[in-house]
Amino acid sequence: MGKPLIGITGRRWPATALGHHVPFAMHELHFDLHFTDYPRSVALAGGLPVELARDADVEELVQRLDGLVLSGGADVDPDLYGAEPDVNLGAVERERDEWELALFDAARRVDLPILAICRGFQLLNVALGGTLNQHVELDEGAGHPQWDVDGRTPTHQVSVEPGTRTASILPATWSVNSLHHQTVETVGEGLIVTARASDGVVEGVETPDGSILAVQWHPEMLGHPDPTFTWLVGEAIARRQK
Repeated sequence: MGKPLIGITGRRWPATALGHHVPFAMHELHFDLHFTDYPRSVALAGGLPVELARDADVEELVQRLDGLVLSGGADVDPDLYGAEPDVNLGAVERERDEWELALFDAARRVDLPILAICRGFQLLNVALGGTLNQHVELDEGAGHPQWDVDGRTPTHQVSVEPGTRTASILPATWSVNSLHHQTVETVGEGLIVTARASDGVVEGVETPDGSILAVQWHPEMLGHPDPTFTWLVGEAIARRQK
C-alpha cells in the first residue's frame, strides 16, 4: 500500500526577504517556505511528507492526500473573527489565511485527518467560529511567548484532559515549548478542550469524531517521533484501510 501521503502547509514570502542572496532581477518573485522539522517529523512517524503550494485547486489536493498538517506562522487576521487589530498584533498573511481555510474546508468534506499546530491551532479555532486573544505578555500567566528560548527546550507543562483522544496519546502532564503570543479566547463550535497550561490557557483541542487534533505548542521541534505526528500517520493509515 505504501506510506500515507501527508500534506504540510507553509508560508509564501517575497524574494526580497532573502536579502542579498537574491539578485535584483528576482526581487519581484516569491518563494514558498516550509520549516524542515515538519516533514522530518512526518517521515520519522512513518508518513511520506509533501510540502503544499497554494497554486493547486484545494479539492484536487485533498483527494490525493491521506492526512494534513496545518503548520505554524503569522498571526491570523482578526477581521476573520470580527475583531479590530490590537496594537501588538504581528504581521498577518491574509492570502495564506484564506488558502488554509479553503483547504481545511475541503479536507473536512473528505474526512481527512488533520494535525493543527500553533497558528494552525488558532486558525482551526477561528474556522469553527472561535475567537483569539491577540497578545499576551511574557510576564502574564505561564509566560507564553518564549521566543528567546531554544524551541527544542520545553518551557512549561500542560495538563491533558482525561477521556479525550489526546489523552490516549499523551500522559496526564506533558512538557511543551511556547512560541506564541496569541491564545484562544472563545473555543470554536464543537471543539473539545484537551489540554491547558497552568494559567488555564487552552493548549489543545480536538473534534468529537477524532479526525482533528490541534495543539498550541510546536511538537515538531521536540522529541522524535512525536506522539501527535504518530497519531496523524496512524489515522491516515486507518483511513486508507477503510
